[in-house]
Amino acid sequence: MSDKDRILEHEYDGIKEYDNPMPRWWVITFWATIIYSAIYLVVVGGMGTGQGNVDEYEADMTAWRAAYPQDGGPVDVAGILAMSSDTEALEEGNEVYTKYCAACHAADGGGMIGPNLTDDAWIHGGTVEQIHQVIAEGVLAKGMPAWGKMLSPEQVDQVTAYVWSLAGSTPAAPKAPEGEQVTR
Repeated sequence: MSDKDRILEHEYDGIKEYDNPMPRWWVITFWATIIYSAIYLVVVGGMGTGQGNVDEYEADMTAWRAAYPQDGGPVDVAGILAMSSDTEALEEGNEVYTKYCAACHAADGGGMIGPNLTDDAWIHGGTVEQIHQVIAEGVLAKGMPAWGKMLSPEQVDQVTAYVWSLAGSTPAAPKAPEGEQVTR
């Protein structure tokens, strides 16, 4: 092929243009990219036979919601009361309490930043359901985080049982009673 055969018919400002084909490796890469994207759309993109990323994500989220329900459903009062007399469940509740709650409520429940958990005075109610709700949903205005988003439902139940079991104990330096008196 001579230079005359490669020169195109047109000319701009005295500049002649060659008809240079793309390198073979570039053309192969271009077509391979097109073929790969078509296969990707059919298999991974969810348009064809594959499950697809969106379906996989939805399946994972459904499994997570089943394992960690947001509303928690109704509180199992009988189960929590049974846990409050089970030493193994109380030990597990004490571990979670010590790790997450003792910084504000003291290790013995006497209260520091948070209120005293051993007396009969409760700010947000002293029934099992109300204690469980405060632990799970928190009281952001008072600085209490929603532990239900960070702990498993079983751990929230264990901490509720442990806090319920603290009633009537005598802490070393109890904080003054806050809230309304509740009889158990």
